[in-house]
Amino acid sequence: MKEQLEAIQVEALEKIAGTDEVKALQEIRVAYLGKKGSLTGVLKGMGKLSKEERPVIGEIANKVRDTITAALDEKSEKLEQEALEKQLEAEAIDITLPGKPVNQGGPHLLTSIVEEIEDLFIGMGYEVREGPEVETDYFNFEALNLPKNHPARDMQDTFYITNELLMRTHTSPVQARTMQEYKGEKPFKMICPGKVYRRDNDDATHSHQFTQIEGLYVDKNVRMSDLKGTLDVFAKKMFGEDREIRLRPSFFPFTEPSVEMDISCKVCHGEGCSVCKGTGWIEILGGGMVHPRVLEMAGYNPKEYSGFAFGMGPERIAMLKYGVNDIRAFYTNDKRFLKQYHQA
Repeated sequence: MKEQLEAIQVEALEKIAGTDEVKALQEIRVAYLGKKGSLTGVLKGMGKLSKEERPVIGEIANKVRDTITAALDEKSEKLEQEALEKQLEAEAIDITLPGKPVNQGGPHLLTSIVEEIEDLFIGMGYEVREGPEVETDYFNFEALNLPKNHPARDMQDTFYITNELLMRTHTSPVQARTMQEYKGEKPFKMICPGKVYRRDNDDATHSHQFTQIEGLYVDKNVRMSDLKGTLDVFAKKMFGEDREIRLRPSFFPFTEPSVEMDISCKVCHGEGCSVCKGTGWIEILGGGMVHPRVLEMAGYNPKEYSGFAFGMGPERIAMLKYGVNDIRAFYTNDKRFLKQYHQA
């Protein structure tokens, strides 16, 4: 049996040395060390040996198995390394070739405009607030002096979910929520940017979903002159130091008195052109003094506190500032359009 084991070892090592394929190496492993392999077949006859011979033959068998296993592992590692080297050689990359350019994105134009406005008002002591886009009828209308069946509700075509739940038509509900949060006990300044929704036909100047930024300042002895001064700073920072503003009487249910703000046309500098339709002025936003009823419903004493509010559309500001003539360009995700304003 000793001679058989030695013969198996010699034969196995010769075959291992002569093979150059990983698959053939696995077949050799099975042929000699597997359950039906040559070494296993010889070992099955150990039962016929004497007690003195079994340990001797067992030791020899273990050495033969270890020798064959080591030779298989060494050969396998060698073949795998050779295969890897061949693959790397075949798939060699010329690192001197120029790489493909990676196009980098940038902030959306509306994002840049909103952030620019936020930075401006934060610098004037305002905090930035947010609120839910799915709003209640109370905060969207009633808390802003628009009770049920008020005719001014028709000014805003609303997406209703239920009788009391809707998609907010402006960001003014955030103002109402903030005033109620403070419970009429402290002055504050805030702006609230966000998406709003109205049932409108999409065209060059209208969209069913757009962006608004509203501002609110509540304190003692707040006057219309404070509103005008704030809006004058805003206009000059956004459109240039040579811009002038004018306030025209208007109507909003939640402010009294209410105004529309115009800026002087940057194209004709107030002389009149096709952009400003010959007037020399371009409407930019609305605002006014907070209605005493709105203050009262939020817990503020209108005899002690006053405030001003204003609202603007970042899309309109971007269109005027950068000469965009179609609001739909902001939402169609045309990379040719967006790429123009990566540095905006």
